[in-house]
Amino acid sequence: MNPIDPTTLSARMEALPGWTLDEEKRAISRSFRFQDFAQAFGFMSQMAIVSEKMDHHPEWFNVYNRVEVRLTTHDANGLTTRDLDWASRADSAFKNATEAA
Repeated sequence: MNPIDPTTLSARMEALPGWTLDEEKRAISRSFRFQDFAQAFGFMSQMAIVSEKMDHHPEWFNVYNRVEVRLTTHDANGLTTRDLDWASRADSAFKNATEAA
């Protein structure tokens, strides 16, 4: 896996408005807020299955209704398309979870 080129990264980040690019451009992060712990845990369970299928796993933690996510590809020492694809799927899962509530 190779890090994503800056032009592609810039274009892809426009489609991920809730995500923050770190200063070194080696990771992206986002905080997801839900109504309660059950909804946050449900999101994490759904994304755990996605992560296994993609063979790409986030750095994340949960406190009550909040899920903090940081994505990077350690093998590439930076961001790859897998990180951005995972972020896009997480955004869709979050939207579905919060709209259904």
